[in-house]
Amino acid sequence: MTSIKPAAILKGEGLPDYDKITPEEITENIPKLIKDLNEKLNKLEEQLGKKLLKENFLRWEDVMPQLYEIGEKLRWSWGVVSHLNAVCNSSELREVHSNQQPKIVRFSNQLAQNEVIFKALSNLKEQGGLKNETQIRIIETELITMKNKGIGLELEEKTLFNSRSERLAKLSTTFSNNVLDTTKNWSLLLKNNSEVEGLPDRALETLALAAKEAGDKAEGGNDPTASTGPWRVGLDLPRYIPFQTYAKNRPIREKVYRAFVSRASHGELNNKKIIEEILDLRNKQARQLGYKNWCEISLATKMADNEEAVEKLLEELRLAAMPHAKKELIQLTECAKRNGEDDDFDLSPWDISFWAEVLRKEKYELDQEKLRPWFPLDQVLNGLFNLCKRLFEIEIEEASDIVPLWHKDVRFFDVKNLDGQKIASFYLDPFSRPATKRGGAWMDECLCRNQKEKDNIILPVAYLVCNQTPPIADEPSLMSFEEVETLFHEFGHGLQHMLTTVDYPQAAGINNVEWDAVELASQFMENWCLEEQTISEIAIHWKTKEPLAESEITKLRQSRTFNSGLATLRQIHFALTDLKLHSQWNEDLGISPDELRRQIAKKTTVLAPIPEDQFLCAFSHIFAGGYAAGYYSYKWAEVLSSDAFAAFEEAGLANQDEIRKIGKKYRDSVLSLGGSRSPNQVFKKFRGRLPSTKALIRHSGLD
Repeated sequence: MTSIKPAAILKGEGLPDYDKITPEEITENIPKLIKDLNEKLNKLEEQLGKKLLKENFLRWEDVMPQLYEIGEKLRWSWGVVSHLNAVCNSSELREVHSNQQPKIVRFSNQLAQNEVIFKALSNLKEQGGLKNETQIRIIETELITMKNKGIGLELEEKTLFNSRSERLAKLSTTFSNNVLDTTKNWSLLLKNNSEVEGLPDRALETLALAAKEAGDKAEGGNDPTASTGPWRVGLDLPRYIPFQTYAKNRPIREKVYRAFVSRASHGELNNKKIIEEILDLRNKQARQLGYKNWCEISLATKMADNEEAVEKLLEELRLAAMPHAKKELIQLTECAKRNGEDDDFDLSPWDISFWAEVLRKEKYELDQEKLRPWFPLDQVLNGLFNLCKRLFEIEIEEASDIVPLWHKDVRFFDVKNLDGQKIASFYLDPFSRPATKRGGAWMDECLCRNQKEKDNIILPVAYLVCNQTPPIADEPSLMSFEEVETLFHEFGHGLQHMLTTVDYPQAAGINNVEWDAVELASQFMENWCLEEQTISEIAIHWKTKEPLAESEITKLRQSRTFNSGLATLRQIHFALTDLKLHSQWNEDLGISPDELRRQIAKKTTVLAPIPEDQFLCAFSHIFAGGYAAGYYSYKWAEVLSSDAFAAFEEAGLANQDEIRKIGKKYRDSVLSLGGSRSPNQVFKKFRGRLPSTKALIRHSGLD
């Protein structure tokens, strides 16, 4: 008799069979999964209840492996659904995701609010049933998570809390869908050469391809081409950024800019009310749990002690950045006037990218767009993998032909120690697909390291997702230097997930790492893009095989701090806005979230946002992602990553023996220890001291 295989979405372990997971299967089987997990939870409750009654002493083995198994089966199955919803979005999948999400939220809350589990975890902590510091940290995190999920609430309050949680999950998904749809729905057809003057060939090819895909025709009924048009500009970043950077036609730049900054702020896809409801519900939940506001909840599990500590760091950086930003704005205005603008010309937001590029070329004779042929994806990967071999003693090999993939663009790689022992794997989904794939770049976990028994270790597997320029015709994906940095950034997250040696999955990789420390490993990798050996290995012309000229590399290095005052202020503006929305805004304040943001802009920007600028309506990080009252984490962690890279600088980047030693130390601390220790302990293990802002201010050219 042959056994019936479970549905692909219920497999709950190993690599997902993406080709077998359909909306119908999800609809049919997620309820079955919830039913099965409920039964497992009831069984665990019963076992723990009896043991507590009989002995009142529990060990780790009595509770945590079984509890993890329940949570992991849920994370695995729903993780696959959420992943596909982000990278292969369709109306069918979106509807299924939306329909099943309340069931997932409901069960997650039920798990987090389980009195028997809470008593069991409290018993572990109080009765000394834990063996080591890692177990203690995991249990403390579990207890605070349960508290923040409403474990201590009375029944009526708990019911209200749970309905709010379901509503928040639904609102976040709607917010994200609105941003995706409004980005996808807006485009502008350009038919005259004067409208695309200044755009480099590759950008014109991208716009012509978009026109062709939209069914547009050139005069005479021919397909659009880069040279003849028509061209269709859009709001997805591979089309938007080159247009704003190179298009000489100022009125069209303005039109495209206004469309971009007003995304999801009007009509049926308007996120304004959704933002207010999300902030209101978060505040209400925070007060239910005994906090003053959502900001307090967020910081309860962060490295930063409190809001004042975050504001102190941001203010330190703001004071360093503001004078530089003011000078940079004057330099951009002078550059515009030097190059033909009137004497009474006022710089507008849609001018910044354009004149910054002109000034960059003047100052450094650097044309970043012309450098794309030197950064073909495979060459960049080759240099990145060689860097990882030098620093961390690992080999990376492609294995795409042996696993199921969700799209033809996706690739799969194995990570091995130098002795050939496989330690991890990752998927890479590099290219933009505006109609079906969420914008931005991210790392997520497919499988987490888990040592079940001595000879039974589940190896970590990461998702690495980018939205870079796809291949066109016979050309490979030719990357901008920014796209190179993004790939290195996400790979840093991946390394922390994949090179962990923690055997408890609850603290392996990025799990249990405080949110404001989790960007350390990613931002650290960005520092290596222009290190001498790495740049010589990633920057090789895809056709001629010529290395990028040393003069161009020097320009890239010099330009790293170009307009860093404006760039730093931008991040501070986002971070402070996020913080204040979650600590100060409420319905009784008498102003909208946008008006609060504009008040903050008075001290964090040098060019006030225009009336149509409804940036918050597309601020997915905090309204559809995990960064609520945590966007400051980028800057907080940048302090850590700059200071970490400074350790290599101090040893001398050309000193390969020393670099290898420090690389091993970094692997054995930051990349290995994950969430098994506090970030301060991990950093001290690597650096020998606590972090300082000095390296970041120096690297940013703000000293």
